[in-house]
Amino acid sequence: MMLDTMIDTINEVPANTPEEAQVVARGLAALVQRGSELSLSAQVAASTLLKNLSSSVLHMNVSKSDDNKKEIFTAASIIVEAVGNILFYSSNKNISDVLLGTLSNTQSALLKVKETNEGPTIVNQSLISVFVNRVTPENLYRDSVSVANSSRPTFSLPELPSSMFSSEESVDVRMLSLDKNPFSWNERANISGLIGALSLTTKNGSGIPVENLSEDIEILLPRPAGEQVNTSVLDLGNYSTTIIEVPSAETTLVLKMVPSMDPLPFKVFLGYMDYPTEANYVAMTQMPLQGSTQEERYTWLLDPKHLKGNTGLHYLVVRPIVGPGVKSINASLSVTPIISSCKFWNESQLDWSDSGCKVGVKTSHLVTQCLCNHLTFFGSSFFVTPNLVDPSRTAELFATFAENPVVVCFVGALFVTYLLVVVWARRKDIQDTAKVKVTVLEDIDPMDKYCYLLSVSTGHRIGASTSSKVVITLLGAEGNSERHHLTDQKKCVFERGAVDLFLLITPFSLGELQGIRLWHDNSGSHPAWFVGNIMVQDLQTEQKWHFLCNSWLAIDMGDCCLDKVFPVSTEMDLKKFSNLFFMKTTKDFSDGHLWYSVISRPPSSTFTCVQRVSCCFSLLLCTMLTSIMFYGIPTDPSDQVMDLGHFEFTWQQFMIGVQSSLIMFPVNILIVSIFRNTNPRETSCCQRKTKKTNDPQKESTSQTVTPKMAIKSDNNANATVDTIFEDITRIAHSLSKMAASNIPCSEFESGQESDINAILYKVEDFIKKNCKTSDKALSENQSQLPESSGYVCPASAAEGIQKNSNKTQHLYQQLCHIDKELSQLGPASFSNPHSYSQTLQQVKGIKSLLEDQLFPSSCIDLDEPISDNHRSSPADVTATDGGQKRQVCHHGVLPWWFIFIGWLLVLATSLVSGYFTMLYGLKFGKERSISWLASMIVSFFQSVLLIQPLKVVCLAVFFALIIKRVDEEDLKNVAFVRDNKNQGDFKAQISRRDVRYYEPPPPADIKRMKRNKIMEQKASALLREILAYMGFMWMLLLLAYGQRDPNAFFLNQHIRKSFTKDVSDSMSLQDVFTWASDSLLTNLFGNYPGFITDGNSKLVGNARLRQLRAQRNSCQIADPMLTLVPDCHASYSWEVEDTGSYEPGWNHTVTDNISASTSSPWKYQTQAQLRARPVWGKMVLYRGGGFVVELGPDLPNASSTLEYLFRNKWLDMYTRAIFVEFTVYNANVNLFCIVTLLMETSAVGAFQFYSELQSIRLYQSTDGLYFFVMAAEIIYMLFVLYYTVLQGKSLKQQRWVYFKNKWNLLELSIILLSWSALAVFIVKTLLGNRDMTYYQKNKDQFASFYETATADLMLQYLIAFIVLFATVKLWHLLRLNPKMNMITAALQRAWSDISGFLLIIVIVFVAYSIASNVIYGWKISSYKTFTDSLLTIISMQIGIFNYDEVLDNNPLLGGLLFGSCIVFITFVLLNLFISVILVALHTEQLHHKPSEEEEIVDIMLKNICSLFGIRYKNQKSHQGAGF
Repeated sequence: MMLDTMIDTINEVPANTPEEAQVVARGLAALVQRGSELSLSAQVAASTLLKNLSSSVLHMNVSKSDDNKKEIFTAASIIVEAVGNILFYSSNKNISDVLLGTLSNTQSALLKVKETNEGPTIVNQSLISVFVNRVTPENLYRDSVSVANSSRPTFSLPELPSSMFSSEESVDVRMLSLDKNPFSWNERANISGLIGALSLTTKNGSGIPVENLSEDIEILLPRPAGEQVNTSVLDLGNYSTTIIEVPSAETTLVLKMVPSMDPLPFKVFLGYMDYPTEANYVAMTQMPLQGSTQEERYTWLLDPKHLKGNTGLHYLVVRPIVGPGVKSINASLSVTPIISSCKFWNESQLDWSDSGCKVGVKTSHLVTQCLCNHLTFFGSSFFVTPNLVDPSRTAELFATFAENPVVVCFVGALFVTYLLVVVWARRKDIQDTAKVKVTVLEDIDPMDKYCYLLSVSTGHRIGASTSSKVVITLLGAEGNSERHHLTDQKKCVFERGAVDLFLLITPFSLGELQGIRLWHDNSGSHPAWFVGNIMVQDLQTEQKWHFLCNSWLAIDMGDCCLDKVFPVSTEMDLKKFSNLFFMKTTKDFSDGHLWYSVISRPPSSTFTCVQRVSCCFSLLLCTMLTSIMFYGIPTDPSDQVMDLGHFEFTWQQFMIGVQSSLIMFPVNILIVSIFRNTNPRETSCCQRKTKKTNDPQKESTSQTVTPKMAIKSDNNANATVDTIFEDITRIAHSLSKMAASNIPCSEFESGQESDINAILYKVEDFIKKNCKTSDKALSENQSQLPESSGYVCPASAAEGIQKNSNKTQHLYQQLCHIDKELSQLGPASFSNPHSYSQTLQQVKGIKSLLEDQLFPSSCIDLDEPISDNHRSSPADVTATDGGQKRQVCHHGVLPWWFIFIGWLLVLATSLVSGYFTMLYGLKFGKERSISWLASMIVSFFQSVLLIQPLKVVCLAVFFALIIKRVDEEDLKNVAFVRDNKNQGDFKAQISRRDVRYYEPPPPADIKRMKRNKIMEQKASALLREILAYMGFMWMLLLLAYGQRDPNAFFLNQHIRKSFTKDVSDSMSLQDVFTWASDSLLTNLFGNYPGFITDGNSKLVGNARLRQLRAQRNSCQIADPMLTLVPDCHASYSWEVEDTGSYEPGWNHTVTDNISASTSSPWKYQTQAQLRARPVWGKMVLYRGGGFVVELGPDLPNASSTLEYLFRNKWLDMYTRAIFVEFTVYNANVNLFCIVTLLMETSAVGAFQFYSELQSIRLYQSTDGLYFFVMAAEIIYMLFVLYYTVLQGKSLKQQRWVYFKNKWNLLELSIILLSWSALAVFIVKTLLGNRDMTYYQKNKDQFASFYETATADLMLQYLIAFIVLFATVKLWHLLRLNPKMNMITAALQRAWSDISGFLLIIVIVFVAYSIASNVIYGWKISSYKTFTDSLLTIISMQIGIFNYDEVLDNNPLLGGLLFGSCIVFITFVLLNLFISVILVALHTEQLHHKPSEEEEIVDIMLKNICSLFGIRYKNQKSHQGAGF
């Protein structure tokens, strides 16, 4: 819409000035910046608007002034930019014609304001360059036509016939350079590279035809930057050969040859598809050729006529020409093949043609030289041949292995790694084979017949596996199953990400499943279990139920629950996006993704781990081969760029990808398909017969069975009266579940015939009642049936059996089993034969009642018990010898012998790819091989770790959103395996029901287990806290002592003693000058130039002398003394400091118009100008400014400077402080020392000496200790980050309560100080670099390192406080000790009393300090200030006190004052203070209760001892986590 508005505006009000044209052009350029987003009609409209706009600019009536030229040039530049944007995305003929017309108008507009021989005008945009010039004919040949300093075409014109031009008129030269082919709509020619156009016109714009010239026009068309040069070096000692690929019949082959010596005669033969001979060749020549340069003599051009139209592989053979008797020559020849062509645009035929153009000998990999006899649009076509290698040069290439072993060693290492991984993969396949089975549960009833297959999936989360005993119950509409323990004696179950299969058998069908109940006993080392999905399949009806659990069964994770009921999932639940996405992603990563599936493949997959590793190996080598084949292929700037946000690719890159895929993927996809779809040669489920071994000792304890075989009991077991009693009791229990009856069978004792008969009577009575009810319902149903349905055939009877109650069938089968047991026993087994016959009669009577109910028709033999054949199920896959149909379990489409074809392809692709990759690597050279290898490794890991997982995720999203299909798991190939150790011993299995894990854990046990788990977690957290803090303290101490150098003390001491050797406690001005002339200068400028004292420390820059002065008449004089003292000079303070500027000798005050750069000792300079800092003296804080003079750079200059200052009385009665400042560097210890020597006076005329030295390290040493300390610093900051995260979480959880805990505040202080130290360290580093840079640029001036020294000092203070607080925190860790815990509790109990006593003690100390300061402050130095008095009083309490100086001054007053201090503070207050603490400690001992942390410590010590195999004796016995 905006484009239409702009078109309408231009049509209504055209641009009349260059400024208006610029505005329109800018808007249009912005609109077409992304031309791919414009429709074709919009591109046509924009192109037309540009042409109209260029026409408006052309026809504007403007003068040739400089301003107008600039405006026209700006408008033309914007128009050219917009044309380039549209042309870059468009391939339409009409649009191209309009845009070329626009460029022609733009050139004419530029020429309209141009003078003859003024010089060229060039508009150089990113995609198009426009060149125009107006010259006289004689100046046309002086210079080539080109765009300077750019990669654009160059035209060199020969001398043209004079008849072409009028001698009076000038000639307009117009050149275009386009990155995109404007005739790309013509697809018949392969034009790539830059397009150049040159034309000559008259002043009025009419064209000057230039054609059929006698001398060619030289055109240089640049080739794409970075084009790969495939150079082969041939040893002429043998008949050396190389291979050249000619892709097109219209190209010219340029062979650039460089001999090792010149001249070198030899013959060159070119053969097609075979090595040439002297009799059979395509082309032949003898070198060197005629030419003025070596390049011309050793360049062979073969145009399409010489190549005879052949395309494909050509073989080049070089044979040296030697004299008679010479067998070989010691010379070499490098050959570089270049494929190129020169074409022009034939406007009459609207096609590219090469008529009148040819490739020149100056063609190289950088530029194509075209020689043409006419002018038009020119373009070059080139084909960068893939990197080729000659296999016949294998021995020659491998001879260079010592110089370039990179690729060969890498490929060899891959083969070795492959073999090692194959060994691991084979072991994993063997382990997976044992997992592919259905475990028949051991606690099933042998009489149960109804089979359910359970598929239990454990989640993929960390810690998802469990060591607990898991129990399951199926909840159905017609009843619930027994509780079953899911276990397998032969393998570990419920591992992370595993799928375990179990066969659960019930007496009868449970109907439609409504849920499952899961629990475990929380036993083992890792009891928590994350259950994923559970699938239950009815093997009789093939119906499946899915349960999306996805929850924790644990006491400390998720819902903190061990017993859960999961409802069956509906189809809507299964098709939720989250479930489909997770299932698809998991399946694709574990089985579909070739690389990831090596580790996580499904054990049931026929695609083994060894095969997957082999496919990965083959794919990797093929990828390497295709990568190295196309490595270094240059990008073509004329190719259309497809822009997808931040991702761009060209057509050339797309074609390379297609070619690589065609080379690599078909074979690898074929290999993978063969391995996936090949049937195994022999599988256990397809064996018709099982071979029986004659050696009973070799029989395995487990066997592969079908569901029916798994549930058959041992019928040959000896039956007893007890077993019959147990079977009848079990029948009674079954009847109790069938109805709301209660058959009291538990009151009978086992083995009594009377009990058996009594139970049978109750069972018979219950069945008779049910039969009456059933008959009544049956008669009502039969009355509604037609009369014709009177007879039921056996098949119909069987169907009727299936339709009757499964529970009744199960009861009938149990009675048949009891009848068989009674028949085996006989009357002799009963104590009373009458009881036996009564029991047998009762069983047969009950059977007859059930038969009447189950078999209403007499067509079935009722004496025949219901066999398994009456009730076949799909799960029964047992093959019989009677020729019954057996179920085919193979799902592959290829026969088993195809596996050999797959392995043959793996071997062939791996060897061939590895062999040619090594040849390419040897040919590339070492540097190029390393570059390729690095790029290949990066791209490989990028593909495996980023691109392919993204593909899997995107595919999963597509399936979850669009397809919405639930993948069913194939469970038909698995074997049913049961342990034979307990087979037939069902009594022992039934007794296991009494084990506690068959019952859900009671709430009391769960509460106890939760508490134990919490205690263990706290113990683990405590151990981690202790270990982490030990590491933290270790790193902190390394950091603290790594920042300090012990040599700093000795360096400071040495410098201080050197400069204070002749300094007295009280110095006059004369003494100061004397010290400065003698001691100061002598030590500043030592025996070695540039070094101080003895020559070990280098003076950095000059030394600086600075003084601070007080103003005149800066204090008031008492009136009576005015006549005696005319002037008063106050002590130093910032208010009375003199900041003026004077003439020498402090005579007169000068104005402030003195240049700021003037360095005069009589001019005050501020702290910022001097790059100084305030200094604390013994009396007051001094500013960093002052009157300054530098001493140096040598002793004579410094001496003359001091003499000048002394002579002019630079130091006088107004001087209050004198600073001597300098910096030295001692390379022996790698330390800088910033020295400040201060002499200050309090206006009494005597100067006191004070020195401040600070040593810092600006250059870190490169020894091993430095790297060790640097690693400690990094680890320390990682610790700080870790503690920051922990405290941040605590603060988020506790909020304001967090600040009430003193340990939290201590932790927070350590963290804040640590981050502050890091900030100060960074500042110190930056300041140090700044100061060193200043010194390097101004070595003859004073080098100020004060700010760096201040930052270093602040860093040391921060580290010191961090160490202090971190050490105090150890008290918090020592709380685990019972005694320390009691002491802490006692201090907390007595804190109120302690705080009161502390306040009293502070008051008393302050009182005595003030009194002693008032009394002795003017006499004794220990009491001169309040601070000194307070320190003296505190020292007295610990025995550090000078009694003599006090008693000598005033014995009575001193003894009274300090005696009372000792008695009151030491004997009274401190003893009372200690008594308060002792009372609190005693009270705490009486009322102390052991804390929970003591038990945590016991658990922690127990875990540590068990880790090292040490027996830990605990006073208290702790219960375990399990039952």
